[in-house]
Amino acid sequence: MNDIPIDISEEAGVRYLHFGSEWVQGAMRIRKPYALELAYTREMMAGLLLREALPLEAGQWPKRALVIGLGAASVAKFLHHHCPHARIDVVEIAPQVVAAARQFFRLPPQDARFAIHIGDGADWVREADRRYDFVLVDGFDPKARAGALDTEPFHRALRERLTENGLVAANLFGRSRGYKASLERIFRAFDDRALAFPSCDSGNVVAFAAVGEPIVLPVAELRARAVALKAATALDLLPTVTRLEQAGSLPGGILHL
Repeated sequence: MNDIPIDISEEAGVRYLHFGSEWVQGAMRIRKPYALELAYTREMMAGLLLREALPLEAGQWPKRALVIGLGAASVAKFLHHHCPHARIDVVEIAPQVVAAARQFFRLPPQDARFAIHIGDGADWVREADRRYDFVLVDGFDPKARAGALDTEPFHRALRERLTENGLVAANLFGRSRGYKASLERIFRAFDDRALAFPSCDSGNVVAFAAVGEPIVLPVAELRARAVALKAATALDLLPTVTRLEQAGSLPGGILHL
């Protein structure tokens, strides 16, 4: 991964990151650098609806977050900007991705609450002694393969790194032939406490997995939290709640995780 090719393109006010192909590995609207341009990155933030996270500035959940796979730094920047109480670790295997994020995508400087680690995310999860409230996994190579991040041992190790009410958001490539097998590995590792959101237009599927107290949220509460999150951050997850309803992911009008 150290020889990963980096390409940058721009179109209609949006800057894109590519790994030597047409596949988009990240994006930033130049006039809104802290917004989440790609649909799947927005849906990864739905974890803020599933736990008692609001108001964000109150120092509630998440107190510590882990981002595996930096890309264009969209997710890392959003957490850093909107969750000032959170301590964030970012693990990225390719140093040139970090360099590109600094040069082209306004990666925040490192400080006491924001740290960038060059290394393998699977190794970090297996060897680190820290626990996290929120883990966001979005690591792919130039051929859209997740490697060790798409294995049951990794997901089991990840489960051990979570706090008592920890939550994982994982970006899966829904158009991959192995997508269903990937999802099954997450379900097995978390004893069926997982939920896959409906596929985005891009083909990405965001899966959530949880430990601790069961999450039981009526759709009205989900919508109320989405309204509050939009007011606090401009991130609109109301369409995501609607998609969950339309896909039959909320039996009886209730989200169970």
